[in-house]
Amino acid sequence: MRLIWRGIKKIFVVGSILFILLAFSSIFLRVFSAGWAQSQIYSLEDVSGRPVAIIFGAGVTRSGRPTAMLADRVEMGANLYHAGKVKVLLLTGDNHIDTYNEPEVMRQFALELGVPDSALVLDYAGFRTYDSCYRAQAIFQVNEAILVTQAFHLDRALLTCTGLGIESVGVAADAVRPTGYARRSLLSSQVREFPSTAVAVFDLISDRKPMYLGDPLPIFDDP
Repeated sequence: MRLIWRGIKKIFVVGSILFILLAFSSIFLRVFSAGWAQSQIYSLEDVSGRPVAIIFGAGVTRSGRPTAMLADRVEMGANLYHAGKVKVLLLTGDNHIDTYNEPEVMRQFALELGVPDSALVLDYAGFRTYDSCYRAQAIFQVNEAILVTQAFHLDRALLTCTGLGIESVGVAADAVRPTGYARRSLLSSQVREFPSTAVAVFDLISDRKPMYLGDPLPIFDDP
């Protein structure tokens, strides 16, 4: 019985040490990512032009409309287009089942905001930020882009896309909704960035391939 108890204590101690190391690593990487990205984040007025804006998915409501966060991302992308900052919006999101189609919802909302269909490109396999960035470079052959998402997510997106070879700058979509988001939604999103940033770094180091790739579909004839 003593041997069993000692074994349990040893597993608990080792597990606790690993958990603490992982927690500190996640915090360090998150702080590093946030600090590193600050010099690459601009306002709508100050950002320099790029051929493409990458708009990341952020959920669809039961009624088939974009969530508040997703609506702000698409609206900021539309603002960039109307301001002449970009030529194309790459709408990347989740379409893993027929009844859930983030990119199409984003497309419909962008059309409502006056962006022509010819300026919209849809990526149906942007299941994660890493996948969206990887596919933007490998499939759509994007070499320069403005990344559009909320501030809490923007530094990880910049770190990921830059690490995958896309010359990236970012514009935070929060400015479109100055009153903010639901506290629970915002808090959970902010907390999730700690492990997500660590996973993104691991993906970059290991050169992980997305689940779905395919043949190149360059947005421009001369990328």
